[in-house]
Amino acid sequence: MPRRFLILQGPNLNLLGKREPTVYGSRSLEDLEADLEEWTKTRDMELEFVQSNSEGDLIKALHEAEGRLHGVVLNPGGFTHSSVALRDAITALTISVVEVHLSNIHGRESWRRHSMTAAACRGLISGFGEEGYRLALLHLAGL
Repeated sequence: MPRRFLILQGPNLNLLGKREPTVYGSRSLEDLEADLEEWTKTRDMELEFVQSNSEGDLIKALHEAEGRLHGVVLNPGGFTHSSVALRDAITALTISVVEVHLSNIHGRESWRRHSMTAAACRGLISGFGEEGYRLALLHLAGL
């Protein structure tokens, strides 16, 4: 039976490929999702994808993953730096969450260097572009 994971994308990630391509790359969110789907085919994994610009939708997706999925790969986008509510939703889970960022948040503006959500996650992967999602999935699959 394949292990099932949620790829949860926060605000503005629907603009991948258009928004600051020098920081986030020129590929779209749909490109990323298609590549991850293809990559998991030979790894006994299945993925669900949710992207929302709404904090409440992200929290709801986390709640709905509990007890149903094996783990979550979360890119909280701008909520990384501000969302106590998202952090609280992560701490309420028994399944593992790995936070992922395409860019190196520690090499950017000072206000981006603090993640409100990372301490509630199993780990943080930052700065490896799309490879970060695969690294997170490999970790979660090994738990």
